[in-house]
Amino acid sequence: MSTAAPTLSISLHPSATPVSVERRAELLLDPGFGRVFTDHMVTAQYADGGWRDAQLRPYGPLSLEPATAVMHYAQEIFEGLKAYRQPDGGTALFRPDRNAARFRYSAQRLAMAPLPEQLFLDSVRVLVEQDRAWVPTFPEGSLYLRPFMFANEQFLGVRPALQYFYGLIASPVGAYFPRGVKPVNLWLSTDRVRAVPGGTGDAKTGGNYAASLMAQAEATEAGCDQVVFVDAVERRWVEELGGMNIFFVF
Repeated sequence: MSTAAPTLSISLHPSATPVSVERRAELLLDPGFGRVFTDHMVTAQYADGGWRDAQLRPYGPLSLEPATAVMHYAQEIFEGLKAYRQPDGGTALFRPDRNAARFRYSAQRLAMAPLPEQLFLDSVRVLVEQDRAWVPTFPEGSLYLRPFMFANEQFLGVRPALQYFYGLIASPVGAYFPRGVKPVNLWLSTDRVRAVPGGTGDAKTGGNYAASLMAQAEATEAGCDQVVFVDAVERRWVEELGGMNIFFVF
C-alpha cells in the first residue's frame, strides 16, 4: 500500500464490546460468504465540497431518512477486495491501489464526489489492522472487504447529490461457491445483457447487479451456477461472466 501522507486522518473509536474470542472462533468455523461481519467499520462523510469525519467505529446500523437520494436516484457504488492470511501470520492484499482507482472512476461515472484514493487505502489498512483476528486461517479463507459509497443528501430532484456517505465493512469468508473451487455450470443468456455502449457497465454500481438478477434466477432454475452474458449489439460476442473472469483456450 502507499505510504504517502493521508489526505484525511482517520480517528479511532474501537468497540467497547467486541465479539468474544470464543464466539469469534465459533463464527470462523463456517462463515459462508457475506453473512458474518467483523467488529468495526470505517466511515466518512462528504459535504460542502470536501470529505470529513473519517473514523473507525463499531460495526452497526445506519439511520437514513425516507428522502435519502440513493433510494430514489441510485447514486451508489462499491468495491470488493480481500485480505489473506500469510504463512508468517501476517496479512496481505492484492493491488488495493487498483480497487481505489476503480472506486474513484465509478464515482465519477455516477456523477458522485470521488473519494481520494489515499483515503480509500488508509481505510482498508486501518480496518484490516484493527480486525486482523477475523482473517480466517483455513484454506480458501479470506477477509472480504466491501467499500461502498452512496448519496445521502435528503432531496427529491433529478441532479447529482451534494452529500455522500463512504463506508467500509469486512466479512470473513470461505469459498464463494459452496462446493469450493470446482468446475461450475454456465448459463448462456442471449436475451438479457449486462452492459451496453454508453451505459454504466464499466462502473461498479449496484444497478448493474440488479439488472443481472433475472438472468441469474433463470440460470439457477436451469441448474446452472453462473451466467455468461453476450454483447448488447450483435448478441453473439461473449462479454463477461457474472461472478468471475472467463478465458477460452484454443
